[in-house]
Amino acid sequence: MKFFNIEKLGARSFYEWTVIFRLAFRNLRMNKMRTTLTVLGIVIGITAVIVVMAGGAALKNYVLAYVEGFGSDYIQVEVKVPGTGATSLANASGRATGVTITTLKDGDAKAVAKLPNIAAWTAGNVDQELVVYKDTNKRVLLFGVDPDWTKIDQQTKLDEGNFFSQGENDSLDQVAVIGSGIRESFFGSEDPIGKTIKVKGQSFRVVGSVKKRGGAAGLFSLDDMILVPRKTLNTKLLGVDYFQFVMFKVADASKLEQTAVDIRDVMRDQHKITDPDKEDFSVTSAVEARQILDSVFGTLNYLLLALTSISLLVGGVGIMNVMYVAVVERTREIGLRKALGARNSSILRQFLFEAMIVTILGGMVGIALGIGATFFLNSILARAGYVLQFSVPISTIIVAVGFSAAVGVIFGIYPAWKASQLSPIEALRK
Repeated sequence: MKFFNIEKLGARSFYEWTVIFRLAFRNLRMNKMRTTLTVLGIVIGITAVIVVMAGGAALKNYVLAYVEGFGSDYIQVEVKVPGTGATSLANASGRATGVTITTLKDGDAKAVAKLPNIAAWTAGNVDQELVVYKDTNKRVLLFGVDPDWTKIDQQTKLDEGNFFSQGENDSLDQVAVIGSGIRESFFGSEDPIGKTIKVKGQSFRVVGSVKKRGGAAGLFSLDDMILVPRKTLNTKLLGVDYFQFVMFKVADASKLEQTAVDIRDVMRDQHKITDPDKEDFSVTSAVEARQILDSVFGTLNYLLLALTSISLLVGGVGIMNVMYVAVVERTREIGLRKALGARNSSILRQFLFEAMIVTILGGMVGIALGIGATFFLNSILARAGYVLQFSVPISTIIVAVGFSAAVGVIFGIYPAWKASQLSPIEALRK
């Protein structure tokens, strides 16, 4: 007898769900325009989530690849505003608003270079100037570095000519190594080696050309950059005797963290600093740089996800409004069903299921459009010469599906509950 009752209960449950499905799909088909507009709101939200998260992941991978191009055996010293953290907003805003730190100099770099684990080093400054060749002129980013730059940045590979020498750096020679974008803009198919370009009205002889790297680091193209001797840039173009950063390549990567500690001690001694809070420099190893980037991009992804989720919330509000309208329009139907024995839970499941159908359908279409958009963006970026690659990891799809399902449940539950609480007598009177 018990077995029979279980079968009977299962058959009743199956029949009840069949009715719920049929009623839900019938109502959605009867209101095609309203359903389409509601689905569209979810589609836009899910598409935005996928594209933005894929873009954030692509940017992170690109920046990490650029940083890792220096290898895992370098330590960077750069200036910072005293009393702030190296990665703090106070330091960034201070530097951005014109606070200039002039204490990082040749003596500091040479003192650190005496440490036994330092294999090579380069100091650096950045400037932006108008560069002219014949009838072509362009505002270009100048990167002043030392000859050992090629030992540290392993992605700087020459396709013609040579990198400038230590002798050219020390004697303030006006020589330049140009990026592939500069070569194409100024010289086209012409051989650039030995040609003279004007930088801030001064003549610089092109001695080398860097192979195409593609893409951009931050807001500038790596191929539209000109490398010049750091001392020449400082003395003849900037008129300063300090620099913004120094990069040190270590001989033994296993001693990277200890070397970073030693560098910090040398810098404190050079700058006569006894209070760590008053340091006007920061020391960052390759490992720390990776950790900082992971943290920054993790926070950025959460922020982007929160911003794009606003569109999903708007779509959810649309679902709630549509479900309220559906409840009002179908009040007599609800009353009739309850008079014929439908339980409150059946009415609640029916309306909740309708809301979930809309969001799941919108989620599926949104995922398809989001993936399609990433392919489209990749083709556009490839044609523009960028190596930034959008990809949609499975975690992004899971997040998108989870969001769409959550929106359907959260914004559909209250109208569905209201429908289930209607009195059959009051409903049939309307």
